Amino acid sequence: MFTVESPGRVLNIAHRGASSMAPENTIAAARKGLELGADMWELDVRITADGELIVMHDAALQRTSNVRYVFPDREPWHVHEFALDDIRLLDFGSWFIEQDPFGQIAAGMVKEYELDRYVGEPAPTLEEALAFTREHGWRVNLEIKDLTGQPGSTQIVKKVMMLVEELDVMDLVLISSSNQDYLSQLRETHPHIATGILVIEPLSHPDELVRQLAVQAYHPCKTAILYSDISLLIRLGFIVNVWIVNDRKTMLSLVEAGVSGIFTDFPQVLASVLTGSGKKA
Repeated sequence: MFTVESPGRVLNIAHRGASSMAPENTIAAARKGLELGADMWELDVRITADGELIVMHDAALQRTSNVRYVFPDREPWHVHEFALDDIRLLDFGSWFIEQDPFGQIAAGMVKEYELDRYVGEPAPTLEEALAFTREHGWRVNLEIKDLTGQPGSTQIVKKVMMLVEELDVMDLVLISSSNQDYLSQLRETHPHIATGILVIEPLSHPDELVRQLAVQAYHPCKTAILYSDISLLIRLGFIVNVWIVNDRKTMLSLVEAGVSGIFTDFPQVLASVLTGSGKKA
């Protein structure tokens, strides 16, 4: 089962890969996160019209691809309405160059040859993403998106676990979701897989929720965590990974509070914070 190697060691988790430096949720972003010193990466999983698992955050394709030009008549371009072969025709890299979402291209932090490579970058299947993780001896937080009411919502947990077992990456994977039914299903069918609950709003008793769900990890957004909750949950033996933190001040504050891990779009910044704080092995 996925574990934090040693107490006091803070995990540097590259959110959707190094998404400040490369197109999010692509192998290019994962490769960049690895290069920048992240301990693991985070990705999002959805299901296509033909039942394939694709790495994708949004419910629709238009923000991070050229789908509106390739398939102009298929608006609103929902992922679950496209077969994998259709998604494979799309470019998931050029938008990053055009929009420079974190200003890193303008700042000169992304090399010209890297930008050239991003053009035409595909969306990876979950199988490709997990194979990359295994190949590099890395680890991954796999977020199953809440697909309630969408086609494939009742099969996605089973499909994800079949693939995790087939590729023999149980020890490399932490599965998280905001969908408590998915986590309950995982607990019943695969009690030995590490799981985490995603939380957006502050809770008065987070320890009760993690115990009720029998998860190993608590994943609050940075505005939904009290520092007293961190110490409580860590003392009770749970993992606490906070998202999404991109500024040094908050990173350092969380490190000092004893958090287990931090999701960030800037793993290079967190790496320097952890080195300076003495918290990274």
